[in-house]
Amino acid sequence: MFRVIFEPARGQRVPIRVWASVVSPETVRQLQRLASRPYVVDFVAAMADAHLSEGVAVGTVFATEQTVVPRALGGDLGCGMSALRVGEGAESLERRTLEDILRALGRVIPTGNALHRGRGVDVPDAVFAACLSTRTLEHTREALARRHLGTLGGGNHFLELDRDPDGGLWVLVHSGSRGLGAAVAAHHARAASASASDADALAGIDVRTDEGAAYSSDVRWALDFARANREAIASRALEVLGDFVPVSVDVTRRIDVHHNFVSKERWFGRDLFVHRKGAVAVPRGRLALIPGSMGTASYIVEGRGNEDAFGSCSHGAGRVMSRKEARAAIRTDALARAMRRVVYPESLAGHLVEEAPAAYRDITEVLSAQEDLVRRRLRLEPIAVLKG
Repeated sequence: MFRVIFEPARGQRVPIRVWASVVSPETVRQLQRLASRPYVVDFVAAMADAHLSEGVAVGTVFATEQTVVPRALGGDLGCGMSALRVGEGAESLERRTLEDILRALGRVIPTGNALHRGRGVDVPDAVFAACLSTRTLEHTREALARRHLGTLGGGNHFLELDRDPDGGLWVLVHSGSRGLGAAVAAHHARAASASASDADALAGIDVRTDEGAAYSSDVRWALDFARANREAIASRALEVLGDFVPVSVDVTRRIDVHHNFVSKERWFGRDLFVHRKGAVAVPRGRLALIPGSMGTASYIVEGRGNEDAFGSCSHGAGRVMSRKEARAAIRTDALARAMRRVVYPESLAGHLVEEAPAAYRDITEVLSAQEDLVRRRLRLEPIAVLKG
């Protein structure tokens, strides 16, 4: 269940509903700044993994009636998770085999800042079918799409092999729209700020204007590209896995969810524009995926469609240390101990301490804090993880 923060003396117009068991004062101030905005209706929801971020806290959900807010979603539009059951016998995979698989994955899936070289890869025709709102964005798409599609990115993005309690083998992908979504986000953030009376970091755009229509159209394209990117990564992963183990894809158990997006939804008898930054839409009965850290379990969950949070849930475990704090506090030997049951790129340990399990909340506590939002359906244990 949530608790409420409502302090009109601090400028709040609407209450904040907080599912996180612990939330920093800095995060509360970010939430209160958003809750003071004239376009926000009903309430602001802070998910169980809410934490400080640029502009708007990760784990924030809010709604408007006729406004979209580009800077509220971050730069990686459509960032999200996909999960696919790909075979049996995960418990029989030996560590040496997993190490070989991980090396092979790293050769064909660029991670971190790496992109496809040269001309890049073939992309679906649909990537170029929709028009973007400016020639500059279309030129960016032409230049980047073939080099960015099927790339993982850095930070907390990952490709993971997991096993379920029955020994099923799963592929999990966390990635987004890469440089193309960032270009779309940056363009419309500038446009929103330019139309404001002052340098407003959270300026909105009226959806009834040409600018609002352009933003909505470009965001839809960025979300489609993000999903296509995850599909391309998963497809490459399946090709690699097929060289080591029998692969039998269960398409009926495929899950894909965005967690940085805005969508038009019906709530409380009104059509609203629901913004989710680091949060997942979980209508009643819909399956979603909530990952832990790279050394802890992820969970497939079923949504309850709870209107108290605009039918949302957390997008992960949530950081308790910034990347800078993690680099200062966590040693590579501590990371190795935490990851002893999971194969990972040990040559990158000095960088990956930022993503150590200790830098994140306990995923079971995060799930317990939002039992009114989702039901747990399946626990997935990591056995190998690719990060860059």
